[in-house]
Amino acid sequence: MKHKQQRRGRNIRITVAYDGSDFYGWQVQKTGRTVQGEIEASLERMHGHPLRIQGAGRTDSGVHATGQVANFFSDLDSIPADKFREALNSYLPPDIRVMHSSEAPAEFNAKNSARMRIYGYNLYDAMVGYPHLRRYCWKIRFRPNIENLNRMAACLVGERDFTTFAAAGDASKSRIRKVHSAHFFPSGPYLVFRVAASSFLWKMVRSFLGTIMELEQNGLGPDIMREILEAKDRARAGSTAPARGLFLERIVYDDDAPC
Repeated sequence: MKHKQQRRGRNIRITVAYDGSDFYGWQVQKTGRTVQGEIEASLERMHGHPLRIQGAGRTDSGVHATGQVANFFSDLDSIPADKFREALNSYLPPDIRVMHSSEAPAEFNAKNSARMRIYGYNLYDAMVGYPHLRRYCWKIRFRPNIENLNRMAACLVGERDFTTFAAAGDASKSRIRKVHSAHFFPSGPYLVFRVAASSFLWKMVRSFLGTIMELEQNGLGPDIMREILEAKDRARAGSTAPARGLFLERIVYDDDAPC
């Protein structure tokens, strides 16, 4: 059956948080529960016809978000733009929440208008971990040296070829990316790795993390990290860190305040 062309209307921008534990990622797939699929199903119930949404980033299975951004065109005039938050949340399951909604310019596109994406990754190095934290961190079995971690993270900053940290099957035409910042810091029970870039290759952040932690555990540092980066060889990278510790924290646009 042919789908009717989507009706235009107001361009609604939403900021979305979700617990990715029980999702097969953001993007709609043939099988499996996805964040995009749940939001589109809720919008269809509200509007009485299908709507497509555009997300700023395609988080993988098991990855969480506190600041994912998406947009869609709504022909529903009865709901003010800032009330789509409450309206959508009344339909959405409890592991997805719309945190903010507003009307955006017609040309705004959550993916193409973004100038920077910021991810955070939670590490947990306690001898015995609290059970309620296990879905949101990578529990490591050693106490890392934060200064050494940050020296290795600094090697990633800049515009360069990140082929070493691209997962097998990454379909990107270019492996060149610009990393604006990368650093480790303590936060509550966690040691957090935060990295900001214009965009990321598939599983790039988790590859960064897995490589850095393997080097740290083996008593190695930034000299080896630079060699691995410059090799442009995926075989030189470490294992990929688990998805459960990764959060899409924020998408930055031209009209946002500086980070």
